[in-house]
Amino acid sequence: MSTSKVQKNHIDLIILIAALFLMVMSVGIVYSASSTYALQRWGESGKLLESHAAKVIAGFLVMFVAMQVDYHWLKKISKPVLIAVVLMLIATRLTGGEVNGAARWLRIGGFGVQPSEFARFALITHLALLMSLRGERVRDFKTGYLPLMIWVVVVTVLVLVQPGFSTGSMIFVVSIIMLFLGGTRLSHLGLTLGGLIPALLAYMVSAEYRLHRVLDFVRGVFDESGVTRINHQVFQGLIGFANGGLLGLGPGNSKQRDLFLPEPYGDFVYPIVGEEYGLLGAVAVLAVFLVILLRGMKIANHARDDFGRYLALGITSSIALYAIVNAGVTLGILPTTGLPMPFISYGGSSMLVSSMMIGVLLNVSAQTDLHPRQTAGVDGTVPLQPQHAPAVGKVY
Repeated sequence: MSTSKVQKNHIDLIILIAALFLMVMSVGIVYSASSTYALQRWGESGKLLESHAAKVIAGFLVMFVAMQVDYHWLKKISKPVLIAVVLMLIATRLTGGEVNGAARWLRIGGFGVQPSEFARFALITHLALLMSLRGERVRDFKTGYLPLMIWVVVVTVLVLVQPGFSTGSMIFVVSIIMLFLGGTRLSHLGLTLGGLIPALLAYMVSAEYRLHRVLDFVRGVFDESGVTRINHQVFQGLIGFANGGLLGLGPGNSKQRDLFLPEPYGDFVYPIVGEEYGLLGAVAVLAVFLVILLRGMKIANHARDDFGRYLALGITSSIALYAIVNAGVTLGILPTTGLPMPFISYGGSSMLVSSMMIGVLLNVSAQTDLHPRQTAGVDGTVPLQPQHAPAVGKVY
C-alpha cells in the first residue's frame, strides 16, 4: 500500500502576481508623475523615483517575509502591537510632524512613518483574534460586541484627531464590515451607526477645509457662473483622464504632471494612469484590485480557522475599499480625501503596510486546500487530492 502526504503550502499565485504587477507598475507611474516637480525642486527628475523604488523593494521584502511566517503567530502579538500603535498615534498627535496642517507623521530613527497606516492593520488583526475567540458570543452586546467596538472607537478617534478624517473613516468602515461578516447582530451595528455617524458628520464639518470639501463636491467642479473652478485638483485630474482617451498618451507622456495637477504622484496618481494608459489602462488597474478582492474572499471562505477567515476578510476589504475610494475621489464621484491608491501612490507607510497585509493573506492561502502541494507516495504515484468544501455558514 502506498503512502502519501499532502503539504498545504502553495500560496495563491494569482494574488502574488497581481500585487507584484501593481508595485512594479508604480515605479514607472510615480517617476513620470513626479519628474517635473522633482526637476523644479531639486534639479533632478529622478529624485522621487529613487525614493519610491527603495520603498517598492522594501515592500517586496516585507511581503515575502510575511508570507513565510505562520499567520497564527500574529495571535501572540496582536494586542501588544495594537497598544503600541495606539501609543504611537498619541505621540504623533502630541509631537508628530505636520503635513498640510495635520500631525500625521512620527519621526523614528530619521524616518517618517504614518502610524495611522499601521493602526489599520493592527486593528484588523486584533479584531480577527477577538472575533475568533468569542465565536457566537459576538452576538451578545455586553460580552461580545462592546469589547470589540471599544477598540474600534479608540483607534478611529485617535486617527480622526490628527486630523485624519478619510483614514479614520476607512478604518471604521472596514471594522464594521468585519463585524457584519463575523455575525454581529444588525441591531447592534445599527445602534452604533445611529450614534456615531451623526458624530462623524459633525466632526467633518467642524473644520473649514473639511466643510469646503463637502460643499465643493455637492456644487461640482464649477461655481454658479460655470466659469470659476471650485475643485482645482479634481478638475485637473478629470482633464488627465480626458487626455488619455481610450489607449492613453503612452508611458511618460503625461501633460498634467507638468505642475497642472497638484501632487500627481501621491493621492491623485490615478489620473496619471488614465492619461498615460487610457481608459483601458485605468480599468485594468481596477480589474487587478477586483481580482485581489475575489481571490481574497475565496481564501477567507476556505481558511482553516476563524482567525484566518476574519484576517483574510479584513485585509481584502481594506485594500479593495482604499482602491475604490481613491478612484472615486479622482473621478469626482466622491468628496476629496487623502487616501492613497494601494501599491501605486508614492508613500512608504502605505506601501509597507499593504505589502505586509498581502504577505499575511498569502500565508493564510498557503494553509488552505485551495493549492495543495502533492507529494508522491513510496511507489512514485501522486494520489488524487480531495476537494476542500467550505464550512457551512461561512460563505461570503
